[in-house]
Amino acid sequence: MTVRIAVAGLGVIGLRHAAALMGADDVTLAAIVDPCDAAGVTAARHRVPHYRTLGDLIAAADCDGVILATPNALHVEQALRCIAAGLPCLVEKPLAIDIAGAEAVVAAAETAGVAVAVGHHRRHNPRITTAKAAIDAGSLGRITAVQGAVWLFKPDPYFDIPWRRAPGAGPIYMNLIHDIDVLRHLVGDIAAVHAMTDGTVRGHGIEETAAILLRFANGALGTLSVSDTVVAPLSWELTARENPAYPATGESCTWIAGTHGALSLPDAVLWHQPHERSWMKPIATSRPVTDLDDPLVRQVRQFAAVIRGEAEPLVSAADGLANQRVIEAVHASAASGQTVAIY
Repeated sequence: MTVRIAVAGLGVIGLRHAAALMGADDVTLAAIVDPCDAAGVTAARHRVPHYRTLGDLIAAADCDGVILATPNALHVEQALRCIAAGLPCLVEKPLAIDIAGAEAVVAAAETAGVAVAVGHHRRHNPRITTAKAAIDAGSLGRITAVQGAVWLFKPDPYFDIPWRRAPGAGPIYMNLIHDIDVLRHLVGDIAAVHAMTDGTVRGHGIEETAAILLRFANGALGTLSVSDTVVAPLSWELTARENPAYPATGESCTWIAGTHGALSLPDAVLWHQPHERSWMKPIATSRPVTDLDDPLVRQVRQFAAVIRGEAEPLVSAADGLANQRVIEAVHASAASGQTVAIY
């Protein structure tokens, strides 16, 4: 069965979703939804219908599922419309811009029995699969420490689009939420956070830089440094080689460490001491052989399996809500100066 999936929102990520649909087996691009005339040109090039609103697509019953790659503030309303129509959807991260919205989507999906996935595509990266297997096998022992950097520079034209200067569009929601999802997947739930933020470089009224402490439910502690105002080689985009639009640096931006080893990401290199654990003894590495399949293509394939009823979403709406709780706790901590408990 070839699954027909529409893409709503034809910005940068929407175009990548459309390309992923064209590159996956047993999946096809069904339609494009976007109010802009330029979207009609793209739709014509792909020989698919162009709808100006999600309501028009739903009324036409022209697809088996929808990828919502629209501005963050529209995610909840549009996800609820898809759920009400019985139409499975994959919502680009973040699921919502507040906890109430995310809770509404989770509740509606559970009540209606309609599948909702969240677009945390990094979970579909083969190297994350390899890292998860190593952790689950006990290669790190008891995880005690996590360290991550999200350092990048967004040029001025990026902010010409108004919603990118609005609350919910800073690097905590736009970038860090992916790292939070990966850490929750690999290490476990985050129980508490303490954060500081700053937004004085551009003065848009949203955060630009954040320093965050994490306490995981299993007792591990972590530090995250986030900024979209720095020229540095340590963002996931510059290290993962997922998207050829970003020049690869060959660096690692995340480390997970435990009593028997440490793991760097996104390269998934395992550091361990095969004979005696001591800071004065040699340390060895294991470098996994993994493919570089586009995670967006893998995500589309998995979403198609969800639509066919063959699988549950790899990243569910409940996961999206859990990520949302962490992000909002970061903002609340930065505002209050206090540690914020999540669980």
